[in-house]
Formats: sequence, structure tokens, C-alpha cells
Amino acid sequence: MKFAYRFSNLLGTVYRRGNLNFTSDGNSVISPVGNRVTVFDLKNNRSDTLPLATKYNIKCVGLSPDGRLAIIVDEGGAALLVSLVCRSVLHHFHFKGSVHSVSFSPDGRKFVVTKGNIAQMYHAPGKKREFNAFVLDKTYFGPYDETTCIDWTDDSRCFVVGSKDMSTWVFGAERWDNLIYYALGGHKDAIVACFFESNSLDLYSLSQDGALCVWQCDTPPEGLRLKAPKGWKADLLQREEEEEEEEEGERETTIQGKAVPAEQEKTGKVKYSRLAKYFFNKEGDFNSLTAAAYHKKTHLLVTGFASGIFHLHELPEFNLIHSLSISDQRVTSVAVNSSGDWIAFGCSGLGQLLVWEWQSESYVLKQQGHFNSMVSLAYSPDGQYIVTGGDDGKVKVWNTLSGFCFITFTEHSSGVTGVTFTATSHVIVTSSMDGTVRAFDLHRYRNFRTFTSPRPTQFSCVAVDSSGEIVSAGAQDSFEIFVWSMQTGRLLDVLSGHEGPISGLCFNPMKSILASSSWDKTVRLWDMFDSWRTKETLAFTSDALAVTFRPDGAELAVATLNSQITFWDPENAVQMGSIEGRHDLKTGRKELDKITAKHSAKGKAFTTLCYSADGQNILAGGMSKFVCLYHVREQILVKRFELSCNLSLDAMEEFLNRRKMTEFGNLALIDQDAGEEEGVAIPLPGVKKGDMSSRHFKPEIRVTSLRFSPTGRCWAATSTEGLLIFSLDAQMLFDPFELDTGVTPRRIREALRQREYTRAILMAFRLNERKLAQEALEAVPQDEIDVVSASLPELYVEKVLEFLAASFEVSRHLEFYLLWTQKLLMSHGQRLKSRAGQLLPVVQFLQKGLQRHLDDVAKLCDWNRYNIQYALAVSKQRGMKRALEPLETEEDSDTSDEDSLHLLGRAGDEEEMPM
Repeated sequence: MKFAYRFSNLLGTVYRRGNLNFTSDGNSVISPVGNRVTVFDLKNNRSDTLPLATKYNIKCVGLSPDGRLAIIVDEGGAALLVSLVCRSVLHHFHFKGSVHSVSFSPDGRKFVVTKGNIAQMYHAPGKKREFNAFVLDKTYFGPYDETTCIDWTDDSRCFVVGSKDMSTWVFGAERWDNLIYYALGGHKDAIVACFFESNSLDLYSLSQDGALCVWQCDTPPEGLRLKAPKGWKADLLQREEEEEEEEEGERETTIQGKAVPAEQEKTGKVKYSRLAKYFFNKEGDFNSLTAAAYHKKTHLLVTGFASGIFHLHELPEFNLIHSLSISDQRVTSVAVNSSGDWIAFGCSGLGQLLVWEWQSESYVLKQQGHFNSMVSLAYSPDGQYIVTGGDDGKVKVWNTLSGFCFITFTEHSSGVTGVTFTATSHVIVTSSMDGTVRAFDLHRYRNFRTFTSPRPTQFSCVAVDSSGEIVSAGAQDSFEIFVWSMQTGRLLDVLSGHEGPISGLCFNPMKSILASSSWDKTVRLWDMFDSWRTKETLAFTSDALAVTFRPDGAELAVATLNSQITFWDPENAVQMGSIEGRHDLKTGRKELDKITAKHSAKGKAFTTLCYSADGQNILAGGMSKFVCLYHVREQILVKRFELSCNLSLDAMEEFLNRRKMTEFGNLALIDQDAGEEEGVAIPLPGVKKGDMSSRHFKPEIRVTSLRFSPTGRCWAATSTEGLLIFSLDAQMLFDPFELDTGVTPRRIREALRQREYTRAILMAFRLNERKLAQEALEAVPQDEIDVVSASLPELYVEKVLEFLAASFEVSRHLEFYLLWTQKLLMSHGQRLKSRAGQLLPVVQFLQKGLQRHLDDVAKLCDWNRYNIQYALAVSKQRGMKRALEPLETEEDSDTSDEDSLHLLGRAGDEEEMPM
């Protein structure tokens, strides 16, 4: 088994904070998620998280006009220049301060950042080869308070900046003679957004109190004239002019930017006048405006408010088009795509991302993560779906291919503590602190069984046996295990014996044996057939926190509070080995810890375990940012994965930051960011206007659940940041198999030309290059697949099956690869049974690809069948109408016959249309 697992996707969280952006084609939304960036492809229905991360949570994202580059700035002011084409970081930069917004000019040559009370203009990177990608051009001063927003004119000549001091400033991107800067007032609250009109210097400004000011400029963009250079620049330009005159002859030329005196007298300085002022809060109730976006071509203004309401207005007449509510939380960010059809909304309070098509009044995308931490996850047996349960009481099912949540169950009234799939992949069983265990049907999306205990109790874990008929759940307060029948919903038995809360349950995949771990320092094995009696009791020196069986059921792994993982033989109750994991956890130091990270690690342990698909390795995670992969037989650490590098989370740093220690104590005790979201000024440390019970705190990094995919290609972890998927990076891996000097691409193609297909396939899989293997397999004629597949050695059958399973996800040659799969399994099926345990991940990988194609073809067939039925019904209805028409005169009858023939022809066309 290879260990080249790399971060591939982030599910469970769709938006945290920051600004949303549409790509230049308008088909994708770029959303900041913590310290990562996720791209939601709305056209192809996929979500993909970029394989990069900032040190702190992302504050703002600026996208270049061509959509190739993005500047990502975090809360600390550190910036990443990212190529969205190759999905990699091109340059690192630090703005030396907190940046509020970033905006590229429409021509893509410059970009402006607002930092503190200044605006800085930089040369855009990538336009020319230079050593430093970020070159500062100018710094603009003017506002007295923090700057909040930026917008550019269409010709990139000017930009406007809004500020918290209730003023709006228009700056020239060049040294214009009649416009250096212009300050606009008229508002009574902080500016939220400001926008230029299309091909004009007219602009709109919006403030937090819900006021919109319309400003008219007396000068068109073409009326801006460059300032005449002075000193040595003027002399240099004069010399260049004289040289050109000597070469080309006498002709009238003027220095660029130097205006003719008569023209200068005609046009004076640029002046603005306020045309109108509108208010959104017409009813009188104060509802602060929090976000806005403007589409210049359609004159569409979208505004979001703190109550979750958004308005659509047509400017400059301020005509209301829509007024709808999307949630009860504040709208944090708004974006409009290039065509003006789709509007994206982000709500940071709920972690919600919506894309709304305003003309049809329908959702293009509606996604929301768990707004509390995720506690548990489970893979479906075919690896297509992941189910997660969170502290918010929601159960969400995610598609691993698209990355989207397609169903959310909200029947639980308290936190979900455990989730699992049955063997059929169609039923999800969940346990909760509300005292219920529920079963959900994935065909009809409903809760069809609810299991309860005789006395109200809180369930901490759940397990289902391999047949899917027995459901068991462990209680946290009564220390009992409850067993129900899935068929009838009746309580079969209550297993008692533990003297502490039940921390984990797991059924043996091969036998009817249930293992339960408890805080009473024991793990008990219960025999489901022998009157639910305790078969064995395994004693430990510390509390048992997690228990899991190997996929073949021949080994049991237990994690205890003293940071150890012990392995047991469940048949003989003999310990087979142990792993000491205290030093591998490497827990960080919290901001308020009085002890060092080294000493605090003594109280930390692994809280979740998971065997790999082949059973040779085990994943372990707990109160740390690291997930450890151990080799079971050798009992060594194979690889350690770092889930996050986000310093906005607590317990990330190993040493205390001395800069946060003042003479008054730790700065972490003061809610410094408490007033940022609500716009409330904090007069004293600890004093906050509004709800006194709400307090800002840094969430602690931890891993609550780990699961390997049944296909063995990836594994998932629920952490504070969300649901992280790590998969095998096959593109970057050179992994030959029994390679020698005689295996080259040239010899493989020579064998194919000589029609020696078996030898070519064997050499291609020894070289283990995907394109060569694909070329060799697809060169085999269809009628010779049977002979070639039977002649393959058994050692290569697994390699070919794994390649076929991967090809089902990307290739369109469905029938061809299905023939290969069928012939291989028919020829080598009997011999492969002896290695069923090792081949199980490959078979499940095949099943995953085939099931996806089956679902797609089934939907297409259903759609065609319904269309054919509709066409038949329409043709019958027209035939009946023709038969019931009364006979008229001969002329009329002639025309009616012609019409009936025409109708019959059309009905026949409609019948044949779906075919």
C-alpha cells in the first residue's frame, strides 16, 4: 500500500468569512473557507478546494479580470499570489497590516488594496517579467478612519474608496491635471460599498444605515487630461520630440499630458453633485446594510442586510425588483456574475452559501455546513457517499464525487454523537444526545425508524451489524448498551456490565460479536447468538476511548487515555502488540495555558481509530492537528499528516507568543475582534454593546472522527475546520512494478504493432504509466479480449482491475471496459477467492464506478421513457379531437382532411422524436 495521500478536498464547510467572487465566465464561485479557498463549479456541479492554505483565516480575495490570478490575503496581512490555472502559489507577500479589500483594475494592469486609512496601488503581477511580483506604485491618503471598499471605472483611469468616517474618495490612477482626489460626504454612517456607473465617472455610495446617494460628475472619462511633467521629465520628453521631428520632418506635436492653454481655460476641475438620496429602511425600523454588489450592464443593485433580507433595485431610478429573506443571519458578502443572472450570498453566522437566479426566482446552489463542530462520519460501503453528524443536531450526506451535500436530516433535537451506514448503503443509523437512535432511508429521504430506551438516556455511540438487522447504541449516563431489531423496531435486550460511560461500539464484520469500550478501563466482547452474554472482558490500565475491528475481523484495536493503541486477538483474548503514541500526537499550547505544550501532551490521547482497507495500517487522531498512520505489524509510525496550519485556531503553536503578554495580562482575555462584525466600538476590555452572553473565542483544533474509504484510495477526517478528504496523488507518483531495463515505451508499442497484446500489457503495467497502460488495453480488439484476459498472470490481474476501476471514473468507453472487467472476473474468479481480503478494496472501487454509471444511465432511461409516454399521450389526444370534429361542407371537409393529415404527421414526428 502506498502512502502518498495528499489533501484533495474540504467538505462540510462552504463559507466562513470574506468576500465571494465569480470567475470571469460567470460559471464558478470562489469562496473563502477558513484559511482555504473552495471553487464551486456551478455548471458541472462540482466543488474543489485549492491545495493551498494561509497562516490565518482569509480576509479578502481579489480576482484578476481574466480569471487566471488571485490574490488571497489573510487576517495577518500575509498575501498569496495564486495561479487558478495550475492551482499553485506563485509568490508570497506581506502587506504589513490588516487589509480590508483587494480589487484589480478592469484592464488587469494594477490592483488596489485598502489598508488602515490609506489605499495602495500596485502593479499587477504577471504582465511583465520582474523580480518582485508586487511593486508599489502609489499610496493614497485622505480618509481619517479605516477604508472599507473599492471600485474602478471601466477604463481603469480612476477608482473610488469608501471609509468608516462616512466619506467617499475618488482618486485618479494616473496623474490627472483636473482630478487628483475628490471627497464626497452626505452620509451619516460608515460606507459599505461604492460603485461607478458604466463608462462614466458618476457613482453610487451606500452606507451602513441604509442610505444610497447618487452622484453625478460634470466631466466624462475622456475629459481627464494628464498633468504636464515638470523638471527633468519635461526636458527628456522635449528632447525626444525634437529627435522625432528631425527624423520625420516638421509636424505639429504636443507633449503627452500637456494641455493647450485654450483647452485648459475651457475645462476646469472635475466637480460632483448629488442628484438624489434614497433610503432602504422606509418603515422606520433600523436594519443595517452589510453587503452590496452592482452589475453595471443591467444597472442591477443587490443589497444584503443584517436581518438576512436582500433587495434587488434598478438604478438610477431606485425601482424595487425583489425583496426576499434567505436566512435569519446577516448577509456577509454579495457577488453578481458577469451576465447578471446569478447572485451569490454568503452568511458567516450559519456558514451558508447561496446562488440565486433572480429572473426565474430559483436556487442554483444552496449549501450550508454544520455551524457547530462535526462529531462523526461514515463512508457508504461503495465509497460514493459520506454521512456526517454534528453538534447542531443535523445529519448531512455528501457526494464524494461532486463534493456537495444533497440531503440534510434535521429530526434530532440535540447533538449527533454517532453515524453509520448499513451494508446495503441505503440506510443511515444515527445516535444522539436527545435519547433517540434514528434510521434514515436514502431512497425516500425520510426517518422510517426511531429507536428509544425505556428510560430517557443520552446515547454516545451507535453500531450496526453486517446484516443490517441489529442496531446497538451505548449510553453515556446509564452505562448500558441497548440492542434493537431493525425489522420491527423493538428493543431486544439491554446489556449491562460496564461501570462507566460507553465510549465506542463496533461489530465484528465476519461474526455476530459486539465490542464495547468504556471509561471503566475495560473492553467487553458480547456474543449476539449466545443470549447476549459477555464472551470476554479485556482489562486496561487506563480508560478505553475507542475500539475498532480489522476489516477481516481477526484483530481488535483499542485506544486508551494513556495515549496507547493496543492490538488484541478477539478469539483468544490475547494482546498482540501496542503502540505508544504520546510523542506522535504533538499537541499545541493554548493561549491561556499555564503549562508548556510538552506537559499538556501528557493528558492528551487518541480518541478515534480506523483500519485501512487492507487492514495492514491504522489511522489515529485526537486532540491534535496531526493524524498518525501506523503500520500494525511493525508497530511504527509510517506517516504523520498535518490537517491544518491555521493559526486562527487555538492549540496550534508549541510555544507561547511573548508579544501577547502585557503588564495587564494575556491579550487573549480581551475580545479584540468582538466589534468587527457588528460594527460596535468597544470602550473598555470585556465590555460589549448588545448580548452580554456572547463572546468571541478561538476554536480549538481537534480530530473527532476518522474513516478510510472502502476503496482504499482516500480517507476522511472530521476536524474543527470541516470534513477533510485526503486521497492518493497518483499523478505525481512514479511507481514501477518489477521493472527491468528491457521495458521501454518503444518496446511496448512495437509489441502492439506485432499484435502481441499480452506481452504489451504486461510491460505497460510493469512500467506503471497510466497513458501507456490505457494505450495497450484499448489496442486489444473486442473479439480478442477473452483470450488476452485469460492469458494474464494472476499477479497482474489485480493491477488491471485497479486500472479499470479508475478508468470508469474518467473514461467514456463504458462497454469496452465492462467487457474487460467481466472477462477478467470470469477467467480468474476462482483463483482470486483465496485473496478475497486483499482484493476487497479493488472490488469496492469497481463497484463505486459501476454504481455511478448505473445511476446516470437509469436517470437517462427514465427521462426518455417519460418523454415517449408524453409524446404518445399528445398524439392520442389529437387523434381523438380529430375524430370528434363534426362533418361540414365538402370544401370544409377537404380542408379538414388536410389538417388531419398534417396533425397525424406531427404526431408521428413527436412519437419518433425521443428515439
